[in-house]
Amino acid sequence: MAVQKKTAPAKAGALDNTKLVNQILQKSMSRVRQDIGSWNTALTMARKAEKPKRHLLYNLYDEISIDGLLSSQLGNRILKSLATSFTISDKSGKENEELTALLQNKIWVNEVNKAIIGSITHGHSVIEFNWIGEGEAQDLQCTLIDRQNIEPREGLFYPDYNADKFVAYREMAEYGTWILEFGNPKELGLLNSAVPHVLFKRFAQSCWSELCEIAGIPPRVMKTDTQNVAMLRRAERMMKDMGAAAWFIIDESEKFEWAQASNANGDVYQKLMTFCNNEISMLISGAVMGQDTVNGSNSKEKTMQDTLQTLVDADLSLIEQYWNTKVIPALINIGVLSGDCVFSYPETEDIAQLWTMVKDSMTSYEMDVEWMNSTFGLKIVKAKQVTSPEPTKLSLGGDFFV
Repeated sequence: MAVQKKTAPAKAGALDNTKLVNQILQKSMSRVRQDIGSWNTALTMARKAEKPKRHLLYNLYDEISIDGLLSSQLGNRILKSLATSFTISDKSGKENEELTALLQNKIWVNEVNKAIIGSITHGHSVIEFNWIGEGEAQDLQCTLIDRQNIEPREGLFYPDYNADKFVAYREMAEYGTWILEFGNPKELGLLNSAVPHVLFKRFAQSCWSELCEIAGIPPRVMKTDTQNVAMLRRAERMMKDMGAAAWFIIDESEKFEWAQASNANGDVYQKLMTFCNNEISMLISGAVMGQDTVNGSNSKEKTMQDTLQTLVDADLSLIEQYWNTKVIPALINIGVLSGDCVFSYPETEDIAQLWTMVKDSMTSYEMDVEWMNSTFGLKIVKAKQVTSPEPTKLSLGGDFFV
């Protein structure tokens, strides 16, 4: 169950055009305003009965991922999974400490796990293995194929997602060994449900910023004879020299009135943004976490953390399943691993409840010092010797009862 020596890779520096990642045509992305119409167009293209494509939808996912709350919630969930230590053992359950320590420090292992979790948020992931380096520095590399170039429902890879030329990657000899696939081809991922909330939140932010501009620096209006070119030019110079506020010029015979809004203090925008934030938190973390500063409480936050941990445990279970059914067999075929290997995470424990049970048992039972140090992060050397106090001696002198 040790790491095997690898076969020699392609010549260092040479570009292997048989690799899918090397066939991707890089595209320039234009920054345009996204709205619900853009989302519906992307969904229609992704759900077409013939020749569906998902590049518009995944471009939209990349666009909404810059939202502060969404990126924070995704980070909380993903990083908790990536930070959890795993073990590699044989089928009898005996851990291979050397192999576990080796894989814990491999970058490509982290990339594999990120791709597996990405199949939850994006619905699908395709990775490709490759050798990099030479000699003792040779190591495995894991690359996520751009999701815009993949059509998972039909198993097609498009070097240019705007073109019709494709490669059926599931029919390639490398599929299942050098090319691995995670997720359900029919699913669109969690981010699909987050799209409308991010777009409405962005709309509310835009409207609120315009309201702040109008309320903070009201626009200026000037009446003059617009038929007189000299007076019009003079009015323009005056308005430009008077500051940076918005301004406009109307004719003396024209009339301008300000529209009266029912509520111009921005509460309607703030409520819409709060609603969208709560929906995003519920979608990614299962609860509204760390945002309600008015009605929040310590017990409420602990319950929310427990809910998030339940989702993280489910993500870890999914990682275990994919490693044991797809990743480890592929690594054995490549030559990285050999023998019986089982990837697993330690069972989660409620440390607070366990510590309470330990404290209650200390008075009656002796505890395993090594177990307590590893479980609770303590540094106990040995049990402390407790000496019983000497009994108090009473001096009963002759005058004690006087």
